[in-house]
Amino acid sequence: MPEMTTPARFLALDALRGLTIAMMILVNTPGSWEFVYPPFMHADWHGCSPTDLVFPFFLFVVGSAMYFSLQKVSMQLSPAIALMIVRRAAIIFVLGLIFNAVLGGWEHLRIMGVLQRIALAYAIAAFIVLSLKCHHVYIIGALLLVGYWLLLVIGGSDNPFNLTHNIVVKLDVGVLGAEHMYDGKGVPFDPEGLLSTLPAVVNVLIGFELTRFLVAQQDRMKNLFMLLILGLAGITLGLLWSIWLPINKSLWTSSFVIYSAGYFCIALAVFVWLVDIKQFKWLAQPFIIYGSNSIFIYMLAPFWVHAYLFIPMQGEGGNFYSALFTWLAQVFPPAMASLVFALLHVLLFWFISLLLYRHKIFIKV
Repeated sequence: MPEMTTPARFLALDALRGLTIAMMILVNTPGSWEFVYPPFMHADWHGCSPTDLVFPFFLFVVGSAMYFSLQKVSMQLSPAIALMIVRRAAIIFVLGLIFNAVLGGWEHLRIMGVLQRIALAYAIAAFIVLSLKCHHVYIIGALLLVGYWLLLVIGGSDNPFNLTHNIVVKLDVGVLGAEHMYDGKGVPFDPEGLLSTLPAVVNVLIGFELTRFLVAQQDRMKNLFMLLILGLAGITLGLLWSIWLPINKSLWTSSFVIYSAGYFCIALAVFVWLVDIKQFKWLAQPFIIYGSNSIFIYMLAPFWVHAYLFIPMQGEGGNFYSALFTWLAQVFPPAMASLVFALLHVLLFWFISLLLYRHKIFIKV
């Protein structure tokens, strides 16, 4: 099958991918988890903070990048393409396991995680869009969201959306085992669990279909207005749905998917206006550089910072990580010191991205 010419990319999409990576590093690399800068804290359970939007944004841009990747093979599913999808997903999943093992140890290895969710959501979404026509993709996306809502209600207890009695945790404990799950909430509960990955597939599908629409519609102003309309509709629908199904990132509820999609559309509209319409390409370029090796930089950041723990230093904590935060805390209040720590690393990994970009090194998985 001859390859098609890849359609012209939107700089706005590439720039938004880079901003998302920068935000992921910003919220995942505080100087101290005891003194997280308040705006960068996740909602404790129900609700949605700006930080809660970062991961779904990344899944949206995964879907966007997937559109351009699959266009190269004419959107045709073949054994070779199926193998490519499975291989790519497997690599990302294994990288996630290595990530968890380095940070948490092999004995009670956490099986799921951010990269694992990206891998599964990408693979499932890729097979959906390659196997079905466009309008059927919409139907499957709607069925996934409504079906997941019903599973939560039917499979839970009298309070199906609480921490300990929802069907998500029941399935994960049964399949993964409590000792291989995240326990940061005081009980075994994985915010990137197996069942809750199903609605996350819709994030990828939305990113894919939005990109398909934007590329097909060359009138940038029409794109802008459509994105704004979709954004407002998504936020409104998500809030209305939350009356019956709370917006909850940890459960990745269907209302959260729609709500976060609304904000993604508005963010993308802003970038379309600034970059593709007003032609402020100088604004896009730093973010394009940041997104050029997105998975690699996302993986590198926590490993790099974790290595600080093994650099001996005098003083409290006895390592470079503690020493650096202690020094910053002498200059700034603790929460601000934690923010400065994160910002310094956002800048550091941008320079690493720039070095790779200038040498035309693009590490793909």
